[in-house]
Amino acid sequence: MPDYDSQGLVAAWIFDGAGSARRIGWDEIHAGPPAGSGFQWISLQQLDHRHGQNWLSDESRIDPSIVESLTAAETRPRCALFDNGAFLNLRGINLMPYSLPDEMHSIRFWVEPNRIVSVRKRALSAVGDFEDAIQRGRAPRTPGEFVADLSMRLVDRMDTVITALAEQADELEELVLSATLSNLSMKVSEVRRVAIILRRYIAPQREALNHFSLEDADWLTARDRNRLREAADRVTRFAEELDSVRDRAAVIYDQMVERRAEQMNHSMLVLAAVTVVFAPMTLITGLMGMNVEGIPGAADPNGFWAVTLIAGMLGAGLVALLRMIRWL
Repeated sequence: MPDYDSQGLVAAWIFDGAGSARRIGWDEIHAGPPAGSGFQWISLQQLDHRHGQNWLSDESRIDPSIVESLTAAETRPRCALFDNGAFLNLRGINLMPYSLPDEMHSIRFWVEPNRIVSVRKRALSAVGDFEDAIQRGRAPRTPGEFVADLSMRLVDRMDTVITALAEQADELEELVLSATLSNLSMKVSEVRRVAIILRRYIAPQREALNHFSLEDADWLTARDRNRLREAADRVTRFAEELDSVRDRAAVIYDQMVERRAEQMNHSMLVLAAVTVVFAPMTLITGLMGMNVEGIPGAADPNGFWAVTLIAGMLGAGLVALLRMIRWL
């Protein structure tokens, strides 16, 4: 068996408990976790892969209910503690090219004293960076340190996206009084949509990390617990920041509605003023333009100019009156 699946869908490592690790193949995976202080990490991606699916369902010796949780189609972050291990479901933002900011992919863990099984359906940049660190000789020494390190990497990527989202909200607040409303409306809606989607998955992650830190196991040290609580605290701050972005987007939208209403009211006021000015003039010219006998000044060569002067004076007077009452 090769050490690493050729399609990158199955990867496995063995850690010696002293900060070093090496890749392993299917022979060592089938042999089971190592004895002593070391532990295995079996990383499965896209469970339609034959070896990974068969191993997880038939050979992993993991309870079927836990296997079902590991392979569930759609779940929110959560943690469940068992006598022989812990199940942890986390979400991570992908910073890989062509990834959308609101794409939060799930990664599920089954953690035992000497083995970790992770399942994900999409590639995650945090996992890729974590594997690069292992190759550089910066491997975790315990399963607890493993989970704490990977959790912090997931949180770091959330920080990047949420900070950018907050900066975008700042820019929208500056543009709301100067930009064209038709161009700004879609941007405000997108910011609010992304904030709502991210918060939906980020908020439960705090409880999952805090719950996992309560695991009473020798492989979870006090330092690991503190790092998990730190990750949970940062997730709490992210949830609060997303609430702020969502509320600010709502305020921006309200300001846009008020500005649009002011523009409409101003247009209606101008239209009303124009109507007040030209309605009497139209009435006069309409009466004087009737094609019937008896129209005053019909035989006078200066009649047209007289009517024009009267209509003009009436219009000027109405404009002056409207300015006096501050309609114009």
